[in-house]
Amino acid sequence: MAKGIKDKVCIIGMGCSKFGERWDKEADNLMVEAYTEALADAGIDPKQIDAAWFSTAIEEQHVGKSATPLAVALRLPFIPVTRVENYCASGTEAFRGAVYAVASGAADIALALGVEKLKDTGYGGLPQRGRGPLNDMTNPNGSAPGNFAQLAAAYAAKHKVDPKELKRAMAHISVKSHDNGAKNPKAHLRNKITIDTVLNAPTVAEPLGLYDCCGVSDGSACAIVTTPEIARSLGKKDLISVKALQLSVSNGLEAQHNSWDGSYFATTRIAAKRAYQEAGIEKPREQLSLIEVHDCFSVTELVTMEDLHISAEGTAIKDVLDGFYDADGTVPCQIDGGLKCFGHPIGASGLRMIYEMYLQLQGRAGERQRKVDPVFGLTHNLGGMPMRNVAAISIIGKHGA
Repeated sequence: MAKGIKDKVCIIGMGCSKFGERWDKEADNLMVEAYTEALADAGIDPKQIDAAWFSTAIEEQHVGKSATPLAVALRLPFIPVTRVENYCASGTEAFRGAVYAVASGAADIALALGVEKLKDTGYGGLPQRGRGPLNDMTNPNGSAPGNFAQLAAAYAAKHKVDPKELKRAMAHISVKSHDNGAKNPKAHLRNKITIDTVLNAPTVAEPLGLYDCCGVSDGSACAIVTTPEIARSLGKKDLISVKALQLSVSNGLEAQHNSWDGSYFATTRIAAKRAYQEAGIEKPREQLSLIEVHDCFSVTELVTMEDLHISAEGTAIKDVLDGFYDADGTVPCQIDGGLKCFGHPIGASGLRMIYEMYLQLQGRAGERQRKVDPVFGLTHNLGGMPMRNVAAISIIGKHGA
C-alpha cells in the first residue's frame, strides 16, 4: 500500500524571475534568472544536481518540444533532463517529477524549472483549434472567459446566489489580490484597485469583467530538492519539506454525464482529499496557514475555496466578504498577488506558487510576510476547462510538523 512522500524530500533552494512583459529577454534568460537565485539559495555546485525536470506548455512559441533548452541554458553537467507538460499544472508536474526522483532514491539532488515566454506571441488564451481534447468536436467556439463564466452561472444557480452578491465577492477577490501584488516586486501588476473599479469595468463574459480575469506573462521559477539527510549535511536548518503531491485528471465524466452540474471541479475535490490524507491534515480550515490557488478568474478562486474543503459548500462568498482569505485573515489566499497580478506564464505558475509558500515558511517574504508563523502552505493548479481538466495540489511545510 502506498505510504506517500510526507517529509521524505526537502526544498533547499528556490528562485523566481520577475514576471511581466519581458520584451528584452528570451526564455533562456528567464530560466537563468530563476536558476541563479535557486542555486545560490541552495548553496550547492551545479555538478551536484543529478537530474532535472523542465515544464513549458506552449512550446511551439518559444523553446520547442525537447528538454534540451534547459540543459543548454543552464549548462547542466550532461545529466538526464525530462520535459513535461500538463496544461496549467505543468509547473507542479515538473516539481512532482523532481520530488519523486529524490523520494525514490533515483537522485540525491534534483531540479525542477518552469518557463513560458508568451508576450512576444500575442497569446491570450483565445480559442485554439485541434489541441487534444479541447478541440472542435468537444469545445466548439469555446474560450477561457466564456467557459468560466458558465462556471459562475452554474454556481450561482445551484446555491441560489444573488448576482450582485456574487459580483461583490468576485470584486473583493480581485481587490485583495491587487493589494497583495502591490507589495511584491516580482509581480507583473502592482497597482491597487477599488471595488468600484472592478464593478464598473467592461464585461468580458458575464458575469466576468476585465478585473476578474488574469492575463498572461513571461516568467520562470525553479526549485532544487533533496533528502532531509543531505539537506542537513549541507548545513541547512529549519527544513521545509514536501508533505503531499497529488494530481487528478478528468476521465470524461464531467463532459459526458449529467451527474456533474458544472458548479465545481471534481478533480480539485479528489486531489485535495488525497493530499490531506498524504500530509496528515484532518482539518484544512484550521491547519493550513496559507494557500495559493489557480485564480485564472476570480470565480475560479471562489469555487476552489469550497473544492479544497476550506469553506463549506455555498459559504465561500460569506468567507470572502468576511476577509477570511485576506492577507490578515485566517487563511490568506494569493498573499503574493496570485495569477491575477503575476499573470500566467503557464509552465512556470505552479513553481511560482511553491516559491511563495517556501519564502513564507522561512519568514523571508518581506513586506508581505504572514504575521502568524506559518506551518503548512498549499498550492493548487487547474489546467484545461471546467468540463475537462487536470488539478494539481502540493502541500509543503516545516519538517516534522
